Amino acid sequence: MLYSAFFFSSTLPLAAQLGSQRDDWAVGANVGVNFNQVSFNPGVRQTYNSGMIAGFTARYTSERYYGLICALQIEANFWQAGWKEDIYSSQGEQLSDRYTRRINYVQVPIFAHLAWGKEDRGAQFFFQLGPQMGLYLSEQTQTNYEATQRNLADRANKVVEQESMPVERKFDYGIAAGLGAEYRLPSVGHFLLEARYYYGLGSIYGE
Repeated sequence: MLYSAFFFSSTLPLAAQLGSQRDDWAVGANVGVNFNQVSFNPGVRQTYNSGMIAGFTARYTSERYYGLICALQIEANFWQAGWKEDIYSSQGEQLSDRYTRRINYVQVPIFAHLAWGKEDRGAQFFFQLGPQMGLYLSEQTQTNYEATQRNLADRANKVVEQESMPVERKFDYGIAAGLGAEYRLPSVGHFLLEARYYYGLGSIYGE
């Protein structure tokens, strides 16, 4: 997932020293694109399904310790997840059948945010890690065939039950981690660019 954000901040300046306290709040907006797959058992061949992510971010910076800037970051996002099937024949030829499921969530990640670099003006590089939760909103299916008209005899993968099953479990949870860069301009804001990976631990269907 590629992600970018813009922050406005309110800072109480303190002298830079080892283990020195900070009291820096930053709030702003974020937008990005993500690429999703869903693990099935039995397996379903897929390509990455792209979707958007957009929302709001708040970050509280509490301390600088040995050059490490320590903060807590929380977000509230609209997140498009789901999967896109890659349908092949038993002879290994790609078929014209197309199937995509898009699942929309309200997403709330909570990160420990660790950064290195300039605090007032200039660049920072950061790593963040933490839990992520999602609450189901809706889902849409896009396909170019009717379920009764698909030719399963010619498909290499005949697992199709998931195509007609709505999401059963509305709560999603997992672990997210990101690497990125931030550039700070006093009186203007903070500009961030991040690459993030999310691994879901829940299941959208009953076991």
